[in-house]
Amino acid sequence: MNFTLKIWRQQNAQTKGSFKTYPLSDVSPEMSFLEMLDYLNTSLIQKGEEPVVFEHDCREGICGTCGLYINGRPHGPARNTTTCELHMREFKDGETIFVEPWRASAFPVIKDLAVDRSSFERIMQAGGFVSVNTGTAPESNSNPISKLIADKAFDAAACIGCGACVAACKNSSAMLYAAAKIAQYAMIPQGKVEAKERVDQMVKQMDAEGFGFCSNTYGCEFDCPKGISIDFIALMNREFLSSKLCKHKH
Repeated sequence: MNFTLKIWRQQNAQTKGSFKTYPLSDVSPEMSFLEMLDYLNTSLIQKGEEPVVFEHDCREGICGTCGLYINGRPHGPARNTTTCELHMREFKDGETIFVEPWRASAFPVIKDLAVDRSSFERIMQAGGFVSVNTGTAPESNSNPISKLIADKAFDAAACIGCGACVAACKNSSAMLYAAAKIAQYAMIPQGKVEAKERVDQMVKQMDAEGFGFCSNTYGCEFDCPKGISIDFIALMNREFLSSKLCKHKH
């Protein structure tokens, strides 16, 4: 397969970037998108040119670092698929492919296609945890949880923090990410002790990072590689309102 790649090249967050064109031939349809970029970089290095910087780690769709904006879609054209799991057979032979980094002020460009997503980490540090005593594990039946609740909590915990929801949102909102991380604790007994403090601190940090507001376009849910439901945003809003009402009563 042959492709024309239009790849965003940018030295850092302070410099102006632009698209550079790279023709690439003899691409196997069985290559993943990242393998294709490796193939491109090998050819660039052999020519004495600087390779394209992009992020990856597990290449199994579980770490969230591989996110790229491909032909106007976070992670590319396939639904419920991360960039590392996207294969070149999803594209047509001879197609022109545009590749960009996530576009959000809260995700400053490090270089080329790599962005700094430490803003997500700071949201988690603000409250995305439970405080428990260390020592012997408690009896598994001491905190009974129904399968329905456990399944929903697990659905929320499936979020890999890739940032596709931010990239898909016209406002660069991180509501789906924050909602998933809040919901995974809010739905289980262990997370209810610090629930009100958690939602307050995480929403406050999300706003401080400069993410936009949610206008309910559903783009985040549609392009999330793990299919996280926007129902969790409604749950987060209820948790947030509850925390404010409790503070007002006191």
